[in-house]
Amino acid sequence: MPQACLGIDISKVKFHVALQAEEKRQNKPKIKVFPNNLGGFEQLQRWLQQQGVEQVHVCLEATSTYGEPVAEFLVEQGHTVSIVNPARIKGFAVSELSRSKTDKADAQLILRFLMALRPEPWQPPAPEVKQLQMLLRRLEALQQMIVQEQNRLETTTATLRQSIQSHIDYLQQDIEKIKQQIKDHFDQHPGLKQQRDLLVSIPGIGEQTAAAILSEIMHWSIFESPRQLAAYAGLTPRERSSGSSVRGKPGLSRVGNRRLRKALYMPAMAARRCNPLITPLCERLLEKGKAKKQVIGAAMRKLLHLVYGVLKSGQPFNPNFRAADA
Repeated sequence: MPQACLGIDISKVKFHVALQAEEKRQNKPKIKVFPNNLGGFEQLQRWLQQQGVEQVHVCLEATSTYGEPVAEFLVEQGHTVSIVNPARIKGFAVSELSRSKTDKADAQLILRFLMALRPEPWQPPAPEVKQLQMLLRRLEALQQMIVQEQNRLETTTATLRQSIQSHIDYLQQDIEKIKQQIKDHFDQHPGLKQQRDLLVSIPGIGEQTAAAILSEIMHWSIFESPRQLAAYAGLTPRERSSGSSVRGKPGLSRVGNRRLRKALYMPAMAARRCNPLITPLCERLLEKGKAKKQVIGAAMRKLLHLVYGVLKSGQPFNPNFRAADA
């Protein structure tokens, strides 16, 4: 039986859906609005059943954490879910010369994107990986708050200095608690801890970076090759040339997981100095006249290849081993 398609435009409080049965493409899609909570998810499931839909391919944008609960619920109900980069939807809208920008119109746009391109299915992370991701994002938020308060401390009056400093002290204590929870989390999940230990065997990667990488890639097995993992992180080259007049400098695509790229930047700087496989690579690129920014990008990409290699092999980093596609 052909699979129905469902486009979802998600927001914090509610979500709009546009439903189209594959065998009835000529008909207008059915539109509905649900609250963005468990009750709304259950309402959606009952509504689909009322429409005679047993299985549906769902598509929604990757919008922070607002869409993950409904996506996980729909996967548990046996539906196929695709979570796509908003830039893809935006590009599709441009190709259609779309002018309307409403929640209802966006749900229908996502539905048309789904029916035209059939994006790859998404799989929710394992519970222990999701918990790790939540801990790390909380840690990141606390660290950002400390930076903001430290900036205020430099320009504040004497009257407010004590209040700001007290808040900084509180945030620092909270950060230490979260760091301990992250450490305990690895101790409670030996498989995750083993993967972390494999990653820290790579010169340039410490425990915090290893935790960030594991929380963002979910699991190495969902990628068929290290190149695919690099593409997921937005670390593959992007060439800019057209005809005889356009000859832009190549650079990183940056179409991918921003948090993963951020997690790799400082480790790549360290690996450039201490990693026996990355140091000579950087030296060769500098000798060829490559800019330092390009060299760091190449180091980040190589580091991610090494990450894939140790996780797939289950063996610690070995400088004498070179994968054919690394």
